[in-house]
Amino acid sequence: MLHQKKSDLYFQYPANLQTLDLATMVHLYRHRGEPYEAKASEIIACAVTRKILKSCKKWFGLYYSQKAWDQLLTNNAEGYPLTDAELNILGLFLIPPIENMTRSFVEANVSVMPQMAFLIINDLKQFGFLEETEVPDKFVVTALGIKALDGLCRKIYEKKFSPDMLEYYRTHGLPGKKDEKQTTLF
Repeated sequence: MLHQKKSDLYFQYPANLQTLDLATMVHLYRHRGEPYEAKASEIIACAVTRKILKSCKKWFGLYYSQKAWDQLLTNNAEGYPLTDAELNILGLFLIPPIENMTRSFVEANVSVMPQMAFLIINDLKQFGFLEETEVPDKFVVTALGIKALDGLCRKIYEKKFSPDMLEYYRTHGLPGKKDEKQTTLF
């Protein structure tokens, strides 16, 4: 059974992120969530409340009041802004679809460009959600990462994490599930 999203009140990367050049994408990623003060002649509004702001936080061209920003944050994520991409990355490392899964496999099988997934994995590691194993290019999800993943799934789906929430399993099928169609003899 595929879970349906119940909320869109969480951080999301722009759908056309791949149209940006790498330098611009990295710049936007590195400066997400930084405080921003509107210039005297500039009018900006909160993407959630639609109210005009003088100071806010930026997210890939969108502006958020502090209150709206806090609403978008996920419980148990230590203030880290989680998106579908983090859900898919953490989920694939938690329930790997292939044996001996590597970082490069995950980077190639999530909803963002591999270069962006590379940055996200580095941050997830730095924030303590992922831990690199003794084997290079392999990661495990930490207890903190599991709590953050569960918090994001509850925010989006109003349910605890399950593999069918992952983009990879939606397109490739769930692990251990066989085709449920059965041929009849009559």
